[in-house]
Amino acid sequence: MVRQASGTAMSALLPPIGMLAELTHRCPLQCPYCSNPVELLKANRELDTAAWLDLFEQAADLGVLQVHLSGGEPTLRRDLEQMIARLSARGVYTNLITAGVGIAEGRIEAFAEAGLDHLQLSFQGARPETTDRIGNQRGAHERKLETARRAVAAGLPLTINAPVHRHNIEQVPEFIELALSLGAERLEIANVQYGGWALINRQALMPDREAVMRQAEIVEAAAKRLAGILNIDFVTPDYFAIYPKPCMGGWARDAFMVAPDGTVLPCHAAHTIPTLTFERFGERTLADIWEDSPAFNAFRGTDWMQEPCRSCERREIDWGGCRCQAMAIAGNAAATDPACIKSPLHARMATAVAEAQAAAAAHDRNAEFVYRRIGGAVQAEPEKA
Repeated sequence: MVRQASGTAMSALLPPIGMLAELTHRCPLQCPYCSNPVELLKANRELDTAAWLDLFEQAADLGVLQVHLSGGEPTLRRDLEQMIARLSARGVYTNLITAGVGIAEGRIEAFAEAGLDHLQLSFQGARPETTDRIGNQRGAHERKLETARRAVAAGLPLTINAPVHRHNIEQVPEFIELALSLGAERLEIANVQYGGWALINRQALMPDREAVMRQAEIVEAAAKRLAGILNIDFVTPDYFAIYPKPCMGGWARDAFMVAPDGTVLPCHAAHTIPTLTFERFGERTLADIWEDSPAFNAFRGTDWMQEPCRSCERREIDWGGCRCQAMAIAGNAAATDPACIKSPLHARMATAVAEAQAAAAAHDRNAEFVYRRIGGAVQAEPEKA
């Protein structure tokens, strides 16, 4: 079903299906690949309980069918059970995306009782030392394992999320075994997308092409072998692609996200486009923002496209690719995503990969991460050989 007809006529605009709610930017981990903005919001700028509950009511009224509760670390919100219960009462599917550390005893069971439909747990590595180093917290891996066990015991369907980059890409077979051992129903092998903190750390995170190709072959074989046992989703890496992925299914086409302060955005990194101004929930209704926001309408449909996108047969498949990646690499949010082979700037992707490989060689493949932290970045010490 096409969510919006070519030409962007407002009469063709359909309601959104999905919503990502970033409830907080606070997090006990400091992952250098985090997609949150570099300027993280402190707790005193977060929407309060009443505002979030009102927002969820309006989302349900608008037609949203599923809400992903994320952050930062969403379980740091003491009102999370209330949010889940409100969404459940409206028949909205809820997916909790958590780092799985520091969750008090009994809370996972409380989430299930409130009506949570699914829990998605991130692992920074399939090995304890990798998880602990990437998240910059000792003992994180063991706490994640315990969270997974508690989620399954509470009857919650479990997804293991494995963000993949240079420092864990060879652990893909181990991620698959980890997901199986924990009783997960789904595994997401998600190659890191280079926005937010990941863009700062791109040279430290970018894998080489050979590793990416091996990973893709392993995932493809495992998906066939484990069909009906473990569902494996594979998020392809843009920097090694021929064609781009559609941004959130297409800019403001069937999903949106809300930042902790109530700013409503078409995607995670939309705030990096300086020509756009995004509105906050409360100042306008959610329906008004979805339908009439100039920022949401800026890249809807196909009328905004330049060549070669405008005449491309894929224009309603990838919808021009990622606007934020175009901004970051081409310097123009309306440009063809450089991940596309038809982009005149496609070679810049290969250049970025080559620069990362040169940096890796210079550091013997050890990284100097810039760790994510509210109030300022943390420079990591190089890993010892």
